[in-house]
Amino acid sequence: MDSQKEALQRIISTLANKNDEIQNFIDTLNHTLKGVQEKSSNILSELDEEFDSLYSILDEVKESMINSIKQEQVRKSQELKSQLTQCNNALENSEELLEFATRSLEIKEPEEFSKAARQIKDRVTMASAFRLSLKPKVSDNMTHLMVDFSQERRMLQMLKFLPVPKAPEIDPGECLVADNSVTVAWRMPEEDNKIDHFILEYRKTNFDGLPRVKDERCWEIIDNIKSTEYTLAGLKFDSKYMNFRVRACNKAVAGEYSDPVTLETKALNFSLDNSSSHLNLKVEDTCVEWDPTGGKGQESKIKGKENKGGSVHVTSLKRHTRSGTPSPKRTSVGSRPPAVRGSRDRFTGESYTVLGDTAIESGQHYWEVKAQKDCKSYSVGVAYKTLGKFDQLGKTNTSWCIYVNNWLQNTFAAKHNNKVKALDVTVPEKIGVFCDFDGGQLSFYDANSKQLLYSFKTKFTQPVLPGFMVWCGGLTLSTGMQVPSAVRTLQKSENGMTGSASSLNNITQ
Repeated sequence: MDSQKEALQRIISTLANKNDEIQNFIDTLNHTLKGVQEKSSNILSELDEEFDSLYSILDEVKESMINSIKQEQVRKSQELKSQLTQCNNALENSEELLEFATRSLEIKEPEEFSKAARQIKDRVTMASAFRLSLKPKVSDNMTHLMVDFSQERRMLQMLKFLPVPKAPEIDPGECLVADNSVTVAWRMPEEDNKIDHFILEYRKTNFDGLPRVKDERCWEIIDNIKSTEYTLAGLKFDSKYMNFRVRACNKAVAGEYSDPVTLETKALNFSLDNSSSHLNLKVEDTCVEWDPTGGKGQESKIKGKENKGGSVHVTSLKRHTRSGTPSPKRTSVGSRPPAVRGSRDRFTGESYTVLGDTAIESGQHYWEVKAQKDCKSYSVGVAYKTLGKFDQLGKTNTSWCIYVNNWLQNTFAAKHNNKVKALDVTVPEKIGVFCDFDGGQLSFYDANSKQLLYSFKTKFTQPVLPGFMVWCGGLTLSTGMQVPSAVRTLQKSENGMTGSASSLNNITQ
């Protein structure tokens, strides 16, 4: 019976997976069908625009040529009309002179005849008819303005669709995921000198394998990439994977997408656990601030109620921790008021602590912490889940930390099991924390220069949580980060540690 149930359960699981695959494929088909319809309409619209542009250019060229022909016509007409006017005037004068010469032949008196002959001779000498060029200044030939469209006609007849660029091929072996950056490299299946640029698309996902149509994030687009690789820098790896695809574009058209590639972007992602924080800490996601009024508003309301029905004894104490951290006024009441801010009582007393919401059980991880400039005191490290509610980071054998104190005296030290190791280095602007759970190592770095500040060497026997203490100030976390290459390199070359948990056991305060 049990074996049959197990077999049936496997069949159900197989069918469910197959149904999920079919449904995903149906979604892909519907998405593709919609894309075909939309893109066909877009291409038709673009084709109309291109032809309208061609028509517009032809109209402009035609108008220019018509103007040239008309201008040539006007120029030649003016030349010929001017020449015609000159000829008509010369002919008129010549006919008048001819008539005068004909009449002169009839003169009988020799003196009058001689006088007329001299006048005719002088007038003939000055006559414009004998100075005219009897050749047209311009011809009626207009063939120099004729246009031969045979070549252009052949080109238009040969007009066809521009070849669509082939889909590029992303080479996973050439892709690099490091230092919260991803370098994607691809190549064309064959040389194409008409490629103008590439378009890279990516999105974050928690699913391995091929991208899903219905995914939680949209594709991000990077356009106008001129080379065959691109680096996305400064990413926050808040998902397990990233999908990538690329397409090639020429001057007119974009090709198909490459086969998508999924790259793993593994990193520790955590937030501060508000439910695990001290009442005097204000916690929001990756920020924590000291809040000296924590719970006081609620306590005053309760105090008012208690004064009506009974008495409350309040004792104020001013104390200092052994590490030099002042403890603010503590109040103890005859009857404990209800907890506020979500009933937080994970840490109390002088343990101004908040833990991360994600346990580290294996692997190597890295995160960074930045303190406010006026922060009086803070600690950064890790702790077992069993850290006591009154315990401070570094004061037990279940926690390790690096500690900064800027109140009364400046202290920068590593702490574990209530032992302190002073650090003779400048407190950095931002502290990087490297935790190698399997290797039993916890190291602290200057996050900017990657200078090693201190290393604990131990053996973690339980999962650890990132831990933070803050007093009079605030801290900001940067998570979703890979272990930096510089840190990995330094860890490999580090044969001996600067300090260790065992060495702290021999140090007295």
